[in-house]
Amino acid sequence: MPKVSSFTISTIHPMQESDMELFFLSLLLLLSLFLSLFLRLFGDRIKLSVGRKNLPPGKFGWPVIGETLEFLSNGRKGTPEKFIRDRMAKYSPDIFRTSLLGEMTAVLCGASGNKFLFSNENKLVTSWWPRSVEKIFPTSLQTSTKEEAKKMRQLLPGFLKPEALQKYVGIMDSIARKHLETNWDSKIEVTVFPLAKRYTFLVACRLFLSIEDPNHVAKFADPFHVLSAGVISVPINIPGTPFNRAIKAAEEIRKELLGIIKQRKVDLCEKKASPTQDILSHMLTTTDETGRFMNEMDVADKIIGLLIGGHDTASAAITFIIKYLAELPHIYNEVVKEQREVAEAKGGELLNWDDLQKMKYSWNVANEVMRLAPPLQGNFREAITEFTYAGFTVPKGWKLYWSANSTHKSSDYFPEPEKFDPSRFEGKGPLPYTFVPFGGGPRMCPGKEYARLEILVFIHNVVTRFKWEKLLPHENIIVDPMPMPAKGLPIRLFPHSS
Repeated sequence: MPKVSSFTISTIHPMQESDMELFFLSLLLLLSLFLSLFLRLFGDRIKLSVGRKNLPPGKFGWPVIGETLEFLSNGRKGTPEKFIRDRMAKYSPDIFRTSLLGEMTAVLCGASGNKFLFSNENKLVTSWWPRSVEKIFPTSLQTSTKEEAKKMRQLLPGFLKPEALQKYVGIMDSIARKHLETNWDSKIEVTVFPLAKRYTFLVACRLFLSIEDPNHVAKFADPFHVLSAGVISVPINIPGTPFNRAIKAAEEIRKELLGIIKQRKVDLCEKKASPTQDILSHMLTTTDETGRFMNEMDVADKIIGLLIGGHDTASAAITFIIKYLAELPHIYNEVVKEQREVAEAKGGELLNWDDLQKMKYSWNVANEVMRLAPPLQGNFREAITEFTYAGFTVPKGWKLYWSANSTHKSSDYFPEPEKFDPSRFEGKGPLPYTFVPFGGGPRMCPGKEYARLEILVFIHNVVTRFKWEKLLPHENIIVDPMPMPAKGLPIRLFPHSS
């Protein structure tokens, strides 16, 4: 994602915009203190809605904002698991209640909680997104989030199945090589996080939209980082908040995409573009069950969602892989050994599908990184009917939340959970429902394999070129909403001799 100002966004945003949001949340908290004197109705409403049901233990917190402030604050301090762990210890290791983003929420914990939620998709629970998402993506208001998720999953399989992904490996490799030549090779020091985002965004634009021109990609890059930062945020639409900036960024991106969509329609009619060349063409040539095509705004919003999902999580994973390889030279040496064996057999040719299947140790390392710093911290569901879990009643309409940290950093599932140990993923690997960086069940991230290719291709290219060291040994980690080094992970490069 070639840009200059993206560096500013990547490194300063977590320190300044997050504080801005917390400032407004604090004002909201003060307001709620006054409102609480007049909102006896709020408590009455809860009592009326749940009656005498055996609700999960916990508390809803302040009126309106609930415990959202503490939930977000723990993430920005780099300890998102603290919110979960504290309540598991205080209330129940299986389930507790809270109020997040203005919604009564039950948090299901542990492998059993993950299994319950993932196994009951569209039976007891369904997908749910915070109001901020619906306000940023207006077309999602026309149908339910369940229908939107269903549409997307019908559109994607053809482009994310193994036979299609095999064609992407060489493209990803050529993009990675050019990216490193342009942005790393001539540098003594680099800041990893913005460059990782640049690489993954270039790949997403090429594969989803067939856009290769870096200058064209740059038109999306800056507003996309702003959008990504604010899409899951408290929906306070006041100038200066991440949510307000995200709305403006989405409008800017949508305008650019609509121009691309109109041109692609012309190209398809004139046979200058193929209906199968990328996801955009596929969306424009696919009809629903009634024979209708998606309108341009709907296509634009879905492409925005794909571009966010297609580069945000992978860029976070890549950044933390670089971090851990800098801290653990014995792990780095084993990764280099494996990747050099692959490189020597290639003789300079582009990577292919078979090459990636040889990178087993490197992928174990990537998985251990995602266990310790999961790009996807958790996700929400909504109860579509009342049900009982672990002896407690969850009313219809309540939101459910699962957290990767309830299992990833638990000694119940991973002995010495703070220790970096790629061997955890050898053989059969972790127990089911304990390692969930991509979710699980019908709602498992459909781009899981796509992310694996993108990450492995980058690892191969960067470790066969460089060794590196961190410039800030004790750099803080924040989660907002994904984990990221507070200063973007600046490193010093040491190129390998030829």
